[in-house]
Amino acid sequence: MSQSPSQRPDTPCVAVCSTTFDDVCRGCGRTVNEVAHWVFMTEEEKTKVWERITAEGYPRRQG
Repeated sequence: MSQSPSQRPDTPCVAVCSTTFDDVCRGCGRTVNEVAHWVFMTEEEKTKVWERITAEGYPRRQG
C-alpha cells in the first residue's frame, strides 16, 4: 500500500465481517487472528498486513 500509516484508516475493517464463519474476512481480508489482535499490533505489523491485503484486492466495500 502506498499510503503511509498516518494517511490510511485506523483499520481495514469495512463492516462486512465474516470471521465467525471464514478464516479470512470477506470484507477486509484479515485473518481471524489479525482481526482479534489488531489493536495490539505494532505499526510495522499493521503495515505488513495492509500491504498483503491490498495486494490481494482488499478491503472490499459493498455497493
